[in-house]
Amino acid sequence: MQLTYLGHSAVSLELTQQQLLIAPFISANPATEANPDDFSPSHIIITHAHGDHYGDTESIATRCGATLISTFEIVNYAAKNGVNGHGMNIGGGFDFDFGRVTFTPAWHSSAFPDGTYGGMPMGVVIESGGKTLYHAGDTALFSDMKLIGSKWSIDVALLPIGDNFTMGPDDALAAVSLLKPKVVIPVHYNTFDLIAQDAQAFKANVEANTSASCVVLEPGQTHNL
Repeated sequence: MQLTYLGHSAVSLELTQQQLLIAPFISANPATEANPDDFSPSHIIITHAHGDHYGDTESIATRCGATLISTFEIVNYAAKNGVNGHGMNIGGGFDFDFGRVTFTPAWHSSAFPDGTYGGMPMGVVIESGGKTLYHAGDTALFSDMKLIGSKWSIDVALLPIGDNFTMGPDDALAAVSLLKPKVVIPVHYNTFDLIAQDAQAFKANVEANTSASCVVLEPGQTHNL
């Protein structure tokens, strides 16, 4: 599994024969030089309805026939605009042809820019090719992250560190201690001034205080699981 960071919380995953996109906020993302037309995923995974995660979902999905995996509410919303989807909810898992997807809790909010309710916000665990990835979505620190870390042996955890709307670096460091991933990659920071953070300082704290290594990726850079 090869992970490419696209800036903000957007991630591309290259699997053996398929490509997945998580939170494809691309065309309006000032932190990336990627173009939505660069991607032809088989599936798009969305953790909540905010525009900085839902992003280019509809244009990408309708162009290449990707299946949207998200909450029942988000999938129904997208279906009205011609997007095929598979609705799920917190605690539920499903075996797709590329691997297993399970949605976990997240403490945040979830509504589309037009105010439509998007269901509960979620994190997501993806198991594929013997590797396990956890994308926390947008969330506060919560103690049940320890349960997530106990249930799965997490190879890579993508955690927001931007503060203001999500965990900041200190709470994200505590999340690493609860989740116990092998590798942590910070996301949801430096896209806008309001969420500016020093990712290298976060890396130093993670590696000094936990058993995890921290990989800081610039938009467009990759990490192999």
